[in-house]
Amino acid sequence: MKKTKIVVVGGGAGGLELVTRLGAKYGRERHDILLVEKNLTHIWKPLLHEVAAGSLDANLDELGYRSHCHRWGYRFFYGAMESIDRAAREIVVAPLIDEDGRELIGRHRTGYDYLVIAIGSVTNDFTTPGVAQNCLFLDDRAQADRFRNKLLNHCLRVSRALSENPEAEQFVRVAIVGAGATGVELAAELYNAASALSYYGLEVFDESRLKVTLIEAGARILPALPERLAEAARAELEALGVRIMTATRVTSVTPEWIVTQSGETIAADLKVWAAGVRAAESLCNIGGLESTASCQLVVRPTLQTTRDERIFAIGDCCYCLLPGSDRPVPPRAQAAHQMASTVYHNFDRLLRGKPLRAYVYVDRGSLVSLSRYSTVGSLMGNLVGGRMAIEGRLARFVYMSLYRMHLLAIHGWLRGAALILVGHVARILRPRLKLH
Repeated sequence: MKKTKIVVVGGGAGGLELVTRLGAKYGRERHDILLVEKNLTHIWKPLLHEVAAGSLDANLDELGYRSHCHRWGYRFFYGAMESIDRAAREIVVAPLIDEDGRELIGRHRTGYDYLVIAIGSVTNDFTTPGVAQNCLFLDDRAQADRFRNKLLNHCLRVSRALSENPEAEQFVRVAIVGAGATGVELAAELYNAASALSYYGLEVFDESRLKVTLIEAGARILPALPERLAEAARAELEALGVRIMTATRVTSVTPEWIVTQSGETIAADLKVWAAGVRAAESLCNIGGLESTASCQLVVRPTLQTTRDERIFAIGDCCYCLLPGSDRPVPPRAQAAHQMASTVYHNFDRLLRGKPLRAYVYVDRGSLVSLSRYSTVGSLMGNLVGGRMAIEGRLARFVYMSLYRMHLLAIHGWLRGAALILVGHVARILRPRLKLH
């Protein structure tokens, strides 16, 4: 009997949860569930700012696809989708090149009966001159590791200069463009990391030697949160020493400076761009599918693409405008999780010949962690009649619960609970910072 082949491209929050559930339900007997992913390991994207600051050791928290697929009944292929041949129902996988530039696996094709595209998003530089060449991004673990290495090198340089001349005006200058969740969380996490460096051989370096500038084009930071909570977060950041510039648009970036529309130049050793996301350029009109100007694939309420009912798209890479809404579903981890659940149930209905159900986005609210200093957010809940603002320990507990729910979704209740317990113990035993 011919197996139904479901190919999922992208192993982020949505894609990984989907193949986990499909593999657990269907296994390898009557279905062939294949995950195509360009990375060998998975780490929850909202944690990348902690990896970048050195507060989180990704080696201990990441998941390896090869071992995970064996446990959950799906197959994993290491590669990146290049194009789609809809007539032949095949995807074209780009050649796999090793670090020495040699080809490991040539360009090839993989067939599908149903295809799910879940490759997430990349940082949107809005074609601002100099950003691609001079800024760092936090789209994946490799970029987060690169930032951490550069940060530690600059801290070491300043520490050495201070040991020779304690009165020297030496600072590590970091400029972050974009005051959404990523930018704000990174700014706070940097001060947490800087305060711990004295325990790791940089005795003369502390958070006073860190100068962080947070630049936002909008009227205030954290536009997804209520204004009161955004102001509380701003006060916390400014108390740490962060310089916050709102209503400031960046017009260009050079190796030494960030240039604003007013003509001001902001000197920075490290420049991070976190001013929004977009889908990857490779998705623009891929396979003749309908896409937006930001390369998101346009989907129906069932999350099927508008021009091919055998192709679904979920997460940040899809443009989903639900009936009665004037805005598309926002690019959030909670949306990807909910979309994965909808597609999972729709495959079950599809294979049983039943009509598909429409996706319903439920806004659970937004939470922002200011490292160990504070956590702020808002929850949407029927029990409180709508939006509820939360701060402090309650907000921190809910924030951590989001990651725990992700662990339970991809590892199952028993293994997920064990990993949560091990994580608590590891936070006590392992070093506060990863410095290598």
